[in-house]
Amino acid sequence: MSKRAAIVPVLILGVAITLVLTINGCWTSWEGGKAEQKTDDAYVRADFTPMSTRITGTVRKVDVEDFEAVKAGQTLVELDDQDYVAVLAQAEAALAGAKAQLEDNQAAKRIQDAKIQNAEAMIEQANAGISSAKAGIAAVQPDVIRAELERKRQQALLASKAATQQQVELTVADASRFTGLLGSRQADLQRAEAALTSSRSLLEAEKRQREALDTRDALYRADIQAKEAAIVVARVNLGYTKIVAPTAGSVGERHVLAGQLVAPGVQTVSLVNGDVWIQANYKETQLTNIQKGDVADIRIDTFPGVVLHGKVIEIAPASGSQFALLPPDNATGNFTKVVQRIPVKIALDPGHPLQGKLRPGFSAVVIVHASGKHTKTEGAQS
Repeated sequence: MSKRAAIVPVLILGVAITLVLTINGCWTSWEGGKAEQKTDDAYVRADFTPMSTRITGTVRKVDVEDFEAVKAGQTLVELDDQDYVAVLAQAEAALAGAKAQLEDNQAAKRIQDAKIQNAEAMIEQANAGISSAKAGIAAVQPDVIRAELERKRQQALLASKAATQQQVELTVADASRFTGLLGSRQADLQRAEAALTSSRSLLEAEKRQREALDTRDALYRADIQAKEAAIVVARVNLGYTKIVAPTAGSVGERHVLAGQLVAPGVQTVSLVNGDVWIQANYKETQLTNIQKGDVADIRIDTFPGVVLHGKVIEIAPASGSQFALLPPDNATGNFTKVVQRIPVKIALDPGHPLQGKLRPGFSAVVIVHASGKHTKTEGAQS
């Protein structure tokens, strides 16, 4: 075999190796450097809300059909509310009872205030009695002294035959009368002092009873607040007997029917929000120049020939594998490099021709016009 025949395979092999090395080393930069980044790993997406129950109850009525369009605030499922109406009525009755107890306590406080005023009046009356008794004693004291001196003088005169027995008896009677009157005034003073002591004790007791009523008043007010909170809870639970749509959209398949017993957390229907967007899962090597705000062209497989337009509004903070239930751990064994995909959220321009026709899950083909590429090119030219 000639040398020329041997050189040709070597040259071909060298060119092939060079081409493979060049593609392997530059493919990533070539792919990421394109001005238009295309992917067919894209789908129509929308917010998906599982409508669940918050309370235990029996389904009374399902107000929607499968796949029916609904408005915000529209009732989807109704639960039997008789138990919760009764609980609310019981809570309201308990609140009325607590308020009645508070009002009774207010009346008792008013009565107690009257008793305190009466005790204070009795103290004033007893003080007046003491003053009167002391004045009476002071008034009769000179008469007692004078009558006693006159008695002694008449007895001395009788001994010297200068006075008669009758005069002596009169002075003795006067002395006894004034002495008895003095004793009566002193007894009045003792009774007035005893009444004052009793009235002061009664006033102290009435004041302690008033303080007890004040304490009970605070207890009743706290009980009223608790009863009002119970009414709020009862009304909230009563409101949970109706499951309403938080936003406009369409319902999925019904998961419950009338007569079915449900518990908290049971999914009744699924609500799909009417506002849709496009999720394009780009390879990490394609994101070199894609930025938020880049214009995108979207073709929906269900509607061939129709081109929709939108803008990139968000780029996911991590690859889809990182959000998986079991994220990969490449440090646990042999490693094979796999290009990761990053979700890119694209909002459709308002007023597009497929308004109301798009359904979550539709496949799409997306082309993003990467502005980062133009920015770099313009910077290089300048």
